[in-house]
Amino acid sequence: MSQKAFYRMNPATGQYERVYPGAWQRIASSLRHGAVGAAVAVGAVTALYIAFDFPKERVLRAENERLQLSVDELGRRADEAIAVIGDIAARDDNFYRVMMQAEPLGAARRYAGLERRRNYERADSLADVELTRELSDKIDLLEQMVATQSRSFDFLREQAAMQRDRSTHIPAIQPISQKSLRAMASGYGYRRDPVYGTGKFHEGMDFSAPTGTPVYATGDGRVRSADWNSGYGNLIEIDHGYNYMTRYAHLSKMLVRPGQTVRRGDLIGHVGNTGKSTGSHLHYEVRLHGVPQNPVHYYFYDLTPEQYDEMIRLAENAGHVMD
Repeated sequence: MSQKAFYRMNPATGQYERVYPGAWQRIASSLRHGAVGAAVAVGAVTALYIAFDFPKERVLRAENERLQLSVDELGRRADEAIAVIGDIAARDDNFYRVMMQAEPLGAARRYAGLERRRNYERADSLADVELTRELSDKIDLLEQMVATQSRSFDFLREQAAMQRDRSTHIPAIQPISQKSLRAMASGYGYRRDPVYGTGKFHEGMDFSAPTGTPVYATGDGRVRSADWNSGYGNLIEIDHGYNYMTRYAHLSKMLVRPGQTVRRGDLIGHVGNTGKSTGSHLHYEVRLHGVPQNPVHYYFYDLTPEQYDEMIRLAENAGHVMD
């Protein structure tokens, strides 16, 4: 390959003289040509990598897609498990409040010490670090909830063993059997009075059932009264001890007398339509320290979880007060 020739005018002779490049100039020229060649080669390889899907890259891409699906599935299952534990925690809180007359654990105690201990130094080098961190958070939360719930159950077991007698006195079943129940007429809370048409607080639950339907004591106790009581009609009051009392109103017949001891499930009367009542039904109340409680929280001995959830739904939606 011929080299380019360079000339320079010599002012002394007035003639052009050929100039030969020095060693450093020749080295610099070679380096420039080498750099241009390397850049062209890198560009060509990059273009080939982008344009063509090589077998190794196809395998890696497929593995990443499968990993993504696996992580998504684990996240979904973790969400479902957390939801189940949350439902158990809600039932646990209700058990504390009703059976033990104790304050529920609450969120602060349930999640105390949850510090999300992680070692992300290695995970930070992953492309999906945020996804990994989110899944780790869910697993941390689930582990904490399970551990706390386990400790709670241990405590409740100890308390139940020490308070076996108390548990028999707490009202814990429906006053009317599920098979005899015609409908839930009204739940606990503010309702419209069927006679006066004004708003009032309904202090119990109304169970619509035919006259003569058996009514049962919902816990062990002693009959405080069994007599006519104005708007309540024929009314039975049972003192269960431990600050609990129940009322059974509008009865057609009373089968117990004051001072009589009753056991949970004993027949005490029959459904009727006495007193201020617009139809055959039982008005049932639970009182703790003299304060009306929502009876729906006191059916945990004879209802399945499904029946209990349905009872809550009916109690919240039923608005037809019959007394």
